[in-house]
Amino acid sequence: MSIRVLPDVLISQIAAGEVVERPAAALKEILENSLDAGATDIQVELEQGGVKRIRVSDNGAGIPRDELVLALTRHATSKIESLADLEQVASLGFRGEALASIAAIARVHLTSCSAESEHAWVVHVEGGRLDVPAPAARAVGTTIDIQDLFFNTPARRKFLKTEGTEYAHCSETVRRLALANPNTAFSLTHNGRVLLRLNAESAATRVRQVMGEAFERNTLAVDAAAGLLRVSGWVIRPSAATGSRDNQHVFVNGRYVRDKLIVHALKEAYRDVLHHQLNPAYCLFI
Repeated sequence: MSIRVLPDVLISQIAAGEVVERPAAALKEILENSLDAGATDIQVELEQGGVKRIRVSDNGAGIPRDELVLALTRHATSKIESLADLEQVASLGFRGEALASIAAIARVHLTSCSAESEHAWVVHVEGGRLDVPAPAARAVGTTIDIQDLFFNTPARRKFLKTEGTEYAHCSETVRRLALANPNTAFSLTHNGRVLLRLNAESAATRVRQVMGEAFERNTLAVDAAAGLLRVSGWVIRPSAATGSRDNQHVFVNGRYVRDKLIVHALKEAYRDVLHHQLNPAYCLFI
């Protein structure tokens, strides 16, 4: 499906007023676009916790020249056409707000090549001002280079945390999406150092790569179904529980969620076998 501007009626029904509060929020939107484009190899490069630069390259389907500007236009998307599509939406994003929100507060270079194109095209945008697409060189796929996040909104920039904290949020975003998409390879570089490299693997191998061998050694496999619901994944043995909540991951239809009801249910399941100061670790897919 090609990128198009949504009708006003649909915009009013789904608009969320997308606001990018920190580098990790921008990175999440870009990575979800890569996954929606069918990418099997995603490379992430960060500088200064993502504030100075976020560069994401993928081998997805790419964007044709005629749709590059639309991709950076608010409420333009290739993922839905009508409200009825929302009932069966299978993509991670669909509102068409994220790229435009990012382009309004950063200097962005969007380079892409579709399978039908003879070569790639690049479009530059700074603070929401778009240039005309120009010829570029790259293989099929897309590279988005976001520089100087919040350069024109200093009031928002001053609320950012330290470089280390912002990087930690970005790293966690990559880890969560990597857990949900084991068939996709990921690499993460920060300030020129490769800190994470994950090949496309089975779900079990990806869990070990992301959550560690200690988690793998001390978990029980879960696979149960009831009606239309199915739960699968891994939960920690009570004897290996710790006071940390870092390794608690729940995905619903491939999306990471932090839901109080689910967290409470899992805590209750461990109530009789776990000290109240300890927390279970898990990676579950619903």
